[in-house]
Order: sequence, then C-alpha cells, then structure tokens
Amino acid sequence: MSDTLRPVAEGRSEQGRVLIIEDEPAISRAFERAIRKSGYEVETTANGATAAQLVMTTPFDAIVSDINVPGATGVDILRTIRSYSLDVPVLLVTGDPTLATAIDAVELGAMRYLLKPVDINLLQREVTRAIQLSRLAHIKREMLREVGRQAAAPSDLAGLASKFAGALDGMWIAFQPIVGLKDNRLYGYEALLRSREPSLPGPLDVIDAAERLNKVLELGVRIRELTMRALSKIKHETINVFVNIHPSELLDPTLYEAGSAIMNVAPRVILEVTERAALEKLHDLTERISVLRFHGYRLAVDDLGAGYAGLTSFVTLEPEFVKLDMALVRGIETSRIRQQLVRSLADLCGGLRMQIIAEGVETKEELECLRGLGCHLAQGYYIGRPAEA
Repeated sequence: MSDTLRPVAEGRSEQGRVLIIEDEPAISRAFERAIRKSGYEVETTANGATAAQLVMTTPFDAIVSDINVPGATGVDILRTIRSYSLDVPVLLVTGDPTLATAIDAVELGAMRYLLKPVDINLLQREVTRAIQLSRLAHIKREMLREVGRQAAAPSDLAGLASKFAGALDGMWIAFQPIVGLKDNRLYGYEALLRSREPSLPGPLDVIDAAERLNKVLELGVRIRELTMRALSKIKHETINVFVNIHPSELLDPTLYEAGSAIMNVAPRVILEVTERAALEKLHDLTERISVLRFHGYRLAVDDLGAGYAGLTSFVTLEPEFVKLDMALVRGIETSRIRQQLVRSLADLCGGLRMQIIAEGVETKEELECLRGLGCHLAQGYYIGRPAEA
C-alpha cells in the first residue's frame, strides 16, 4: 500500500484505472486483488489527504472509498472529486450508513453504497459497471461540450427563442394522481408540463431553454395559468394540486398577487420547489416564504436525493412535504441500504410533521415496501399515468 504520490501516467488507462481508499490493510489488499483480477490498474491509499491529491492529478475511471479514513471522510473526498470531475463514479464502502452521510453522498453523485463485509463478486461487478459508465459519461460530456459550443452562437439562441415561443403556445398540463398509503385514497394531483414543440419535447428541454433564454419567470407564469385552467375542469373542489416552481420564481412578484387565479385557491396548492439552483442565493427568502404561508400555500421539496436538496432546503423552506426521487424508489424492495435510509427519513420527517411522497412507483412490490417503511403518499405509473384533465 502506498501513501506517497507516484508519477502520473498521461491520459486514461486503456483497461481502466481504479483508486482504492481504505485504511484497513487486509480489506485494501482483498479489494486490490479482486479488481486487478478483473483486468484493471489499481492505485491504493489509506489516507484521505493523499487520496485528494491523487484525484487532482490522476485520471481515474472509478473510485472505491471507505466512508471514514485518516485525513478526510469519504464524503470530503467525494466533494474534492466533484470539483475536478463530474464523470468518475464513486463507490462508498461503509459498515454504518447514516442518513446525513447518504444525503450528502447522493447530492455529490455517489454511485452506490457497499455495506461491509463487501462481497468480492459484487465489488467486481460494480467496479466493472462503474468503469463502463465512466467511459460512457466521458464520451457524452465531450459530445455535450461540442453541442454547447454550437448552441452558444447568437443565431442558435435566436432559433431557440423561436422554438421556446412555440413551446409556450403549444404547452398543456397533465395531472398525475398522488394517493395516501394508509387509506389508498386520492390525495391530489401533480401538475406536469407537456410540450407539443418537436424540438423541445420534454419538460426538462423546455426548462433548460427557459434558463438559457432568461425566461424562467415567463415559463412559470404560463405553467401556473394553464394549471389553474386545467384544475377548473376537475369537479372535486377540495382536491390538492402540486405545482412545480423553479427556485427563482420565489422572487417573482406575480406569485404573490392578490386576486390571481392561483392565489384564490392557495390552500389547495402545494408549491413544489425543484432543486435546480441553490436556495441560499435568493434574497429575502425567509420573508417570502412567510408571505406564501400566510396566504395558505404549502411547500414541498422536490427530488430528495437529487440536485441541491439538503439541509438548506429543510431549514429555509420548512416544507410540509418531502419527495423521494425515483432513483431511491426504484427497486427499493431489494435494497437493504435504501430501506434503512428511507425508514430513517420517515422517522425524522414524522417528528418534524413532514409527509414523504415517493415518486416513480412502478411496481406493487415497491409500493408495499414504501408503505411498510412509513411513507405517507405515493405517485407513479403503477398508481396512475399522467393524463389531461
């Protein structure tokens, strides 16, 4: 095992290069033997500070790191990695997963938790998969960088503006049902943006265009207008509706206008703050949240386990609802780690009077597992597909 820096090989290893960060010698040797047996080059270190230097100077295709090593935690190392590379997959190894560490790890893009003692065959499979994903991500990033250079041209921005205007004109709202897991009764709907513009077919395409064109507020106004129009067609006058809003919309004066269609039904509206920007960058946010609550709005943190969702969102928004990203929901009935994390989150949210909504539920097994773990609400294709009102 080496804790001194070695000469840096130029470029990426053809067969794949893996960094192991582990301070238990026997475990480190076992990991190294297994990964070398799979045909990959391996660097090892037992020290977090040395690991941080290595990731800054050596191109790795995958990293296997213990959560706690001398000199830095696995999450600290993950932060360093993400400041230099968004592509390299990181497998975190732990004997005692905690909710706080898991949230940090998910935010920073950890690929997977491996629970000690780690099955060597599983380690080999996951490292191989990680290297494959790393290579794919590297190629895709290069392609996106090339597309990004082209998209930055003024003529293309002008074309994007025209396409965005077409998306606004042809936009419509689909409602997806959200049900209670205790009584299986309809609790409300999430309003989902839909586009008829062929060049901007998905919600994220439209939102990305709005961000590039600095038209996020215009898009938000249009979505709220269409949502209220669609909601008026639903005869259930007390049903709740979840409306996605970009964080910057919290600064939009039209959101607070008395007498507007959405303000008139504010007690039925849950504003679902999507985590596409850091909330701490928004000024007067606490006061604005207080005004929204005064009018009857409730708040949800969208996609816990993605984006910026973390302590900032909880402290600033104090949401009534917390949404589990579908990446945490998928296959949860077979993942002991995910089950432990969701159960811990359910216990924590219960004490804070927050309700958990599980997104992307696609099977009966996922639904029953989430019910048993203490989730309050759920949505997904198994429950009901989005549809026009």
